[in-house]
Amino acid sequence: MVSDPDLLDAVLRLAAAAGCELERAVDATAARRQWAGAPVVLLDAAGAQQCARHGLPRRGRVVVAVRGEPPPAVWQQAVAIGAEHVVSLPEAEPWLVAALSEATEEPRGRGPVVGVVGGRGGAGASVLAAAVAVAAVRAGRRALLVDCDPLGGGLDLVLGAEDLDGLRWPGVGVAGGRVPADALHAALPAPPVAGRGGGELALLSCDRAAGGPGAAAVAAVIDAGRRAGETVVCDLPRHGTDAAAAALGATDLVVLVVPADVRSCAAAARVVAVLAEHGAVPRLVVRGPAPGGVDAAEVARALELPLLATMRPEPGLARALERGEAPGRARGPLAGAARAVLAELTLVTGGGS
Repeated sequence: MVSDPDLLDAVLRLAAAAGCELERAVDATAARRQWAGAPVVLLDAAGAQQCARHGLPRRGRVVVAVRGEPPPAVWQQAVAIGAEHVVSLPEAEPWLVAALSEATEEPRGRGPVVGVVGGRGGAGASVLAAAVAVAAVRAGRRALLVDCDPLGGGLDLVLGAEDLDGLRWPGVGVAGGRVPADALHAALPAPPVAGRGGGELALLSCDRAAGGPGAAAVAAVIDAGRRAGETVVCDLPRHGTDAAAAALGATDLVVLVVPADVRSCAAAARVVAVLAEHGAVPRLVVRGPAPGGVDAAEVARALELPLLATMRPEPGLARALERGEAPGRARGPLAGAARAVLAELTLVTGGGS
């Protein structure tokens, strides 16, 4: 219920950015019909005054918006109708977009977030991250696979999705704030998953011609997936970046992939130290073969990490990846490790989505 023309234009613009459809009430009588059921009620100063005068009942999520600093009378009217917020535009535009975006989303619970990182280059972290997302889809979940490593060559190549339409990081115009979850999911490539169990996979990949995402963008995308109840899987770089730190700050579980050899253990020790700087204690997945006879228990002892899974070599995996086939066939060592990661994720989140 906004009658100020300039403020109305701003509100309509912000609603469009949030993917939110507004129902406009021209007076308090019209507002009363939708007052109780609307997810959010947005009023200007005149609307707040009318609603207070007509004695509309108090309810949650009432916002009074004004241009510039709110005068004392606006605060009085806001108190009279029980408004939760009084916001000044344009300063509060990001907050209002977030509030309107949240109002459009169906409550789906809080989605879990897992980060996968390699103990050294070529450890297979990207392949395992993709396999975890595929396993989530086969289990009937919605999954969002987020590429946080700009030097990894692009996760779309791992999934054979380089030719699929949809946005990559350079095309995602997100600088922070709240992102409409369903709109994001719909705009991303959706690689097919063989034997899918009713879930959906969305992929946000880096590309080969641009830098990686910023920290605020990574945080906003992960938050969108989490709000949508999706299982969010992040492929993390080994080197510390602001974007990696933002992802680590959002994860419920971090998994470190280490090949079973002495040099990989030495390299992984430094990665463990970097993760510890961000408060992360990863679970360990040890990948064979072990050319020197180093077993998974020895790797776990050397790195002082809990062992989550041991992954034997998977015949034909390299060939399948070259052909653009999604990793993690229904049976095999990689799929087994991916299921172990999902089981641990469910455990640490108390049975999240």
